[in-house]
Amino acid sequence: MLARVCSAAVNGIEAYPVEVEVNAGWGETIIVIVGLPDAAVKESRDRVTTALTNSGFKFPMGRTTINLAPADVKKEGPSFDLPIALGMLAASEQIETDQLDNFIAVGELALTGAVRPCKGVLPVALRARQEGKIGVLVPAENAAEAAVVDGLQVMPIQNLREAASFLEGEIKLTPTKVDIAKVFDQPLDDDVDFAEVKGQESVKRALEIAAAGGHNALLIGPPGTGKSMLAKRLPTILPPLTLDEALETTKIHSIVGLLAPGQALVTRRPFRSPHHTASDAGLLGGNINPTPGEISLAHNGVLFLDELPEFKRSVLETMRQPLEEGRVTISRAAGTMTFPSQFMLLAAMNPTPDGKMPGESKSSPREIQNYLGRISGPLLDRVDLHVEVPQVKFREISGDRTGETSAEIRDRVVAARKRQQTRFAHKPKITCNARMGPKELKEFCALDTAAQELLKFAMADLNFSARAYDRILKVARTIADLAGTENVLADHVSEAIQYRSLDRQIWG
Repeated sequence: MLARVCSAAVNGIEAYPVEVEVNAGWGETIIVIVGLPDAAVKESRDRVTTALTNSGFKFPMGRTTINLAPADVKKEGPSFDLPIALGMLAASEQIETDQLDNFIAVGELALTGAVRPCKGVLPVALRARQEGKIGVLVPAENAAEAAVVDGLQVMPIQNLREAASFLEGEIKLTPTKVDIAKVFDQPLDDDVDFAEVKGQESVKRALEIAAAGGHNALLIGPPGTGKSMLAKRLPTILPPLTLDEALETTKIHSIVGLLAPGQALVTRRPFRSPHHTASDAGLLGGNINPTPGEISLAHNGVLFLDELPEFKRSVLETMRQPLEEGRVTISRAAGTMTFPSQFMLLAAMNPTPDGKMPGESKSSPREIQNYLGRISGPLLDRVDLHVEVPQVKFREISGDRTGETSAEIRDRVVAARKRQQTRFAHKPKITCNARMGPKELKEFCALDTAAQELLKFAMADLNFSARAYDRILKVARTIADLAGTENVLADHVSEAIQYRSLDRQIWG
């Protein structure tokens, strides 16, 4: 007898439908899986048959052929265990149901018949809704993430026997529901706060601007000045994720398997901090079958690169396209994958190999030049804010005076982002000032005569590139938003220019 069960697999960050066809016939007892299965899918043969027996079902006799269609796409992972088992039960007439076409099933089986969680359930649920399915059968631990998809019955499955009984109508399962508003209303539980940072008011101001406009920033200063401390507190002032951003971010984390059991959504902007020994594949994504890397895991959040010159130059250069386009395309023999990567780049570095400022360093000019030369000019041009982090004075460290809290700064950042959302309401692909293109710069960053003259003088005196000119306008637009003014004034341009001057002083 032939049975068909609907399932799905993930390709990139999207899911595609997979039809599991199971044919039970006469002949030697053997189970054959076709349809380009990888090792994990081939091993499901042993997991499924043992799970069937331990769940009280009969071992399938005769030749059982299992086809995973489409047959020209490689199938990976153990998520096909549950649909294969259900197909074998239907093909051997151990269950009778007309519900197999109404649900998409995914899940890994334990040898006991229990259903274990798997990766990529949220993209599968979105695909099920797109395919017009009534619902999905998913592991109970993954039910919350699937339940954020409206208009879909999410059935939490504990074990194979429960799934079979539900499909036959012997038991009723309560679909998992998630109150998205309640998920987003969870209080922020930050262990760190900007009020804990003594001094460095100018750096805090720069990070506030970066957070308000989604700008990239580079912190340059000697060791012990608080660069890493400041960077780790940046997430505490970032605006909350919108629902669309949360769904897209959750999809990436679901594919990689970073969601906690029972977690419905990623509601905080990601903060990723890879070690400087990270490879191209680790940062961009890759392997034989491409998976998201650190820059995609930082999508809609922050990618922090500490000790920037210690990263391989080849690794840093591969980031130029993602920084500009907000996505990364990886080509392999298995195919081409595109992952979103709209992240804020926050980097920190010492000004010289020994950590001191150029005038105080004992390193030779050639050593300093080689050290700074690890960061190319084109990459530096894509960083909007270059911020000097000076040594903190004793009276600031020893004093009782504290700065603004993260909550106070975040309120201003959120207000500035709301102005940008209103401004770009008719441009859904632009989420913040840093994502403006040439048309938006011309439309929203018009300068008066005084601001134009100031920028003209700076361009000639500091020898800025055309890209740096655009970045200055974007930062000035953000400063104006923080000030609550509609027009970009000379004062805003002046402050934006000072954040581009440090690279000229150090890199010459």
